[in-house]
Amino acid sequence: MPKMIPAQSAISVFDPDLTTCPAVACHLDFAEHAAEVPLHTHRKGQLIFARHGAVTCTADDQIWIVPANCGVWIPGGVQHSARATFNARLSYLFVEPGSANLPENCCTLSISPMIREMIGWLADQNTDYPLNNHAARLARVTLDELAEMPRERFNLPISSNSKIRMIADALTIEPSDRSTLATWAKRVAMSERSLARLMMRETGLTFGRWRQQLHLVVALRELASGATVQNVSVELGYESVNAFITMFKAALGSTPAQYRATLLTGTKRPIKD
Repeated sequence: MPKMIPAQSAISVFDPDLTTCPAVACHLDFAEHAAEVPLHTHRKGQLIFARHGAVTCTADDQIWIVPANCGVWIPGGVQHSARATFNARLSYLFVEPGSANLPENCCTLSISPMIREMIGWLADQNTDYPLNNHAARLARVTLDELAEMPRERFNLPISSNSKIRMIADALTIEPSDRSTLATWAKRVAMSERSLARLMMRETGLTFGRWRQQLHLVVALRELASGATVQNVSVELGYESVNAFITMFKAALGSTPAQYRATLLTGTKRPIKD
């Protein structure tokens, strides 16, 4: 029986810190790479956005979902890891520190069609382009436009606290677990009141709001991977599809079916404040 050759990790494809150009880009098809990108860091800031499928990043004590038409911004020097859906096709934009007026903290950004195309063009250029040529000028315009993009809330605070992390890890693996706060308190050897205070202090959310946000993160990832609304509803433990649709629309301003349609058309989806 032939030996299985492990898929190549995405971080072995390209070292962005070998160039000092303001911005360089590359494309990755995760049919050709391992889905799991291990914890790592680099000098350059990194924008990760999905051209197809989705990727979940862990950085800065948060889980970030990167559905199609959005990107997660990770400043230089921040440790991060990622896991892509099997059908993910991603683009990376690496930004030299001080080259753009981008946030100092991790965040999710909308990606306009223009930025999408400019990053695509940069990905086809030499990564050591002269600083006075057309590629350099386009890189500067791309960074200026990126700095104007609105932020979106596709993140889940998980904290470095061991008890919160334990709950986050368990519910990420089994999001259909509908255990109450009291049950979770027993599992992590705390009183219900103490766990409620800890959750609010560490994440800024009540347990119920935090779990709903986790469900949104999982739902966006699964819908982007091609899962049906019915299957996502079951995976998240909802008693009915209608209950899931109601939660999704109340949070994001569109139904899961409408959201899936935007993945196919590339149109901007409505997001509620």
